[in-house]
Amino acid sequence: MSDNVNMNAILAERGKTHGKFEDHAKISQDLKTILHYSDNEKWELLSNDQKEALDMIAHKIARILNGNANYVDHWADIAGYSTLVANRLTSENS
Repeated sequence: MSDNVNMNAILAERGKTHGKFEDHAKISQDLKTILHYSDNEKWELLSNDQKEALDMIAHKIARILNGNANYVDHWADIAGYSTLVANRLTSENS
């Protein structure tokens, strides 16, 4: 029972920065649908890390739109995912 109480406290705290999960999930899935299933065939040409970075960026954008837009971690995470791909591309092209 105490684990469940702790989890509920964690989820309540996350709700303050991320908003209601069901609403976040809708925004996130809508963004990812655009990325994955648009008429742009280039998605299939992306590497796994590029696809995952874009998925995670969509996830973070959904958190910004659904929760606290002033929560710095959301913005820093977007920069981080972009930097991971950029660093790989830079090292491959050096």
